[in-house]
Amino acid sequence: MIFFFDFARYFKILRLIRREQDRARRRSLYRTFLLVVPGLAVLHAVCFALDPIVFPGLRRTKVTGPVFTIGHARSGTTLLHRLMAADTDRFSCFLLYEMFFPSAIEKKVLRLMLRVDARLGGRLRRRIEAWDERKFSKSRGMHESGLFKPEEDDFVLACSCCSGFWIVLLPYMGEVDTYHVDRWPDRKRRRMMRFYKECLRRQLYVNGPEKVHLSKNPAFCGRVESIIETFPDARIIVAVRNPYETIPSLLKLLQTSWRLRKRDEEQIRSSLRVLADYSFHNYLHPQEVLDRHPDIERVIVDYRDLVADPQGTMKSIYAELGFEVSPGYAAVLAREQGRPHVSTLRYSLEEYGLEANAIRERLAPLFEQFRWDEEVPSP
Repeated sequence: MIFFFDFARYFKILRLIRREQDRARRRSLYRTFLLVVPGLAVLHAVCFALDPIVFPGLRRTKVTGPVFTIGHARSGTTLLHRLMAADTDRFSCFLLYEMFFPSAIEKKVLRLMLRVDARLGGRLRRRIEAWDERKFSKSRGMHESGLFKPEEDDFVLACSCCSGFWIVLLPYMGEVDTYHVDRWPDRKRRRMMRFYKECLRRQLYVNGPEKVHLSKNPAFCGRVESIIETFPDARIIVAVRNPYETIPSLLKLLQTSWRLRKRDEEQIRSSLRVLADYSFHNYLHPQEVLDRHPDIERVIVDYRDLVADPQGTMKSIYAELGFEVSPGYAAVLAREQGRPHVSTLRYSLEEYGLEANAIRERLAPLFEQFRWDEEVPSP
């Protein structure tokens, strides 16, 4: 499999960088996209091509019955993913640092370096963790993250320039669309999804071919059809939460991220409007696709149940997916019970010009199904 690189999106980002008014930021972005991204892409492409030669067992590794956790951002997908990823005997997933090195060769080399460092006292690991704490500590109240934590595997496509990772850094919503993958031309969409599958295969090879890949990506709401086409035996978990809470929470999260990077306020407002419109697709598209594929295993998880009774909810999910809860994992769930799940974000519908009635009208079937009308929008 040849390394996938989205040249059209790459050149589109370069054209957008040219419009940057801040000279220092423009120079920094040019360095990133003219030197760092192409350099890493070439390195990954070479290693990707060598993987099956260096590791012949990779050819026998299959991606079987992967589990995809999707849903509108801020609907509990991170909590679900964290809880399931704790079942390390069953699931394979990406740690954040591993996604920037998608080939098996790179993963093996990095893990060897960490093992050698551990035998020498762990000095390198401590320095990385110190940097990690400085980098992510301020944002963990909004989103729990870290280099050695499981993360959204859409990041594995970062150096291919087709990951939503770049939108988090650059408010180009509406101009760079990495979300509506199901609408992409068939040839490009299938090439990208085949490459994504190859990335999963390599992760399984290093983690254990007998394991089940576990993915969590709110952005994958726009590629549910492509997931089913690429992984016909996929199992899909859809997290749902009142849109009065999720939509302004997501807007606040991205707004905060962009403002910390001192992005232009008009550019931020424009991107937030596009993002708010995407939110309705986030809720409706997965349901529409799954309705067309009744044979696909799926579980709908209500956020209220998840935070009120994580242990019971996870056991219910396992039962629906046909998994057994091992004694070790049962102990993990027992420790999770009663743990508070509180975000530091403060938001409201009015802050972003959103009207509760308009949201209710566009998502009426879901409001009736999950009885969200009984809830008052939270400040």
